[in-house]
Amino acid sequence: MSEKGSQIFRFIMLSIMLCALSSFSSAATVNSRSLTKSKSRKPSETQRARRRMNHLAKSRAAAPGTPVAHRRRHHYYERFYTSSFAEDITEGDVTAGEDAVVRQAAVDALGNMNGTVVAIEPTSGRVLAMVNQKLALSSGAQPCSTIKVSVALAALSEGLIDKDTPITLGRRSHVNLTEAMARSNNAYFEALGRKLGFDKVSYYARQYGLGELAGYNIEGEQLGIYPDQEIPAKLGGVGKMCSYGEGVSMTPLQLGAMVAAIANGGTLYYMQHPNTPEGVANFQPRVKRHLDIAPLIPEISDGMADAVVYGTARNVRHNFDEEQILGKTGTCSRAGTRYGWFASYANTTVGRIVTVVFLQGGRPTFGPKAAEIAGRMYRNLYDHSFFAGKSTQPANSADVLPVSTSQ
Repeated sequence: MSEKGSQIFRFIMLSIMLCALSSFSSAATVNSRSLTKSKSRKPSETQRARRRMNHLAKSRAAAPGTPVAHRRRHHYYERFYTSSFAEDITEGDVTAGEDAVVRQAAVDALGNMNGTVVAIEPTSGRVLAMVNQKLALSSGAQPCSTIKVSVALAALSEGLIDKDTPITLGRRSHVNLTEAMARSNNAYFEALGRKLGFDKVSYYARQYGLGELAGYNIEGEQLGIYPDQEIPAKLGGVGKMCSYGEGVSMTPLQLGAMVAAIANGGTLYYMQHPNTPEGVANFQPRVKRHLDIAPLIPEISDGMADAVVYGTARNVRHNFDEEQILGKTGTCSRAGTRYGWFASYANTTVGRIVTVVFLQGGRPTFGPKAAEIAGRMYRNLYDHSFFAGKSTQPANSADVLPVSTSQ
C-alpha cells in the first residue's frame, strides 16, 4: 500500500473510532439523564408533607354551600322519639277538690306542652292543683339537675360546706354553693357527691322523701326509684348520681314534697289531693317527719333565688317579676326522650306556694322551658289576686322561717 493510501486508511479508521466513541458518549449521557430524571420524579418527604397539609387546608376551608361530608368529623346528634306537645292532657283529671283559680292558672300556663304542673300548699301538703294527673302520678323520671337540691342539703348537713365555701374545680376555677346552684354546675356537685360518698348521699335523699310514696292515699300514685347501691363507675358512679340524678327515678310529687319542706322550714308533709268539696272542708295535714334543715335553708336559698335572677331559671322573669321566686331547673334525656324540670316556690308576704313543672318530649323540652311555664303560672295567679289574699295556715303547720335574699 502506498503512503497516500496508508494515510487514507488511517483517516478512515480514526473517523470510525471517533464515531463509535461519540455514540457511546451520547448513550452514556442519555442514560445518566434518564436516571436523574426518574429520581427527580419521586417526591421528597418535605414535598409529601406539604401536599398533605395543602389537602387538609382545602378540606377545612371549603367554600360556603359546598358539601362537608368528606371532612370525616363525627358530631353526636341525639334523636328524640317523644313529642313535646300533646292534646287533651287534662282528660280524666279529678278536679272537684282543687283550687279553681290555681288549676286554671296551671292549665293556661302549660298549654299544649307534654307535661304536668303540680301546685302545693307548703304549710299543709295539700295539692291545690294537679294538671295531667296520669303523668304526675306515674313512676317518674330521671330528676336531672333537680337532684342537686338534695345533694346540697346533704353536704350542708354534714358540714362539708356552707354557701360561700369555694371548691376548686380546675387550676383557676373556684365555685361556691350559691354560684353552683344558680348556674347548675355539674362538676361542683359531682365533687360534692364523691366527698359525701354513696351511703350518705342515699341516706339524706331517702330522708327527703325519695324512694317512697309522697302522697297519702292518692289513688294511682306510683313509686319512684332510688337505687340501693352506687351505679357502676362506667356510668359515672356517685358523681353522676349527684349531678344528673343518674340511676334515680323521681316523681313530681316527691320533688314537690321536698321543696315544700324547704319553703315551710323543715316539715315533710304527706301530699294530699282532696277529690271532693267535703274532702277540702275536712282537710287535715299529715306530717311524715320533721327534717333538721331549718338552719340550712338560708344557705341554700340564695342559690335557688339567683337561679331565677340570672341563672338557669331566669326565664321565669320573662313573665313574672313582682314577687321573689326561688327554684331549681333540670334538663337531661334518656332513651329518646328529653326531660325538663323546674321546682320552685313563691316567697310572698302573704304565704308561699310550691310549683313543680315536669315536661317530656324532644328538642323543645328542657329545664328553662319549664321555668318559663312556671313564670306564666305565677303571672296568672298574680293577675287573679292570688298573692293579695290573707295567708291561711293550719294550726299544726310548721313555722315559716325567713329566707335571705340575693339580688
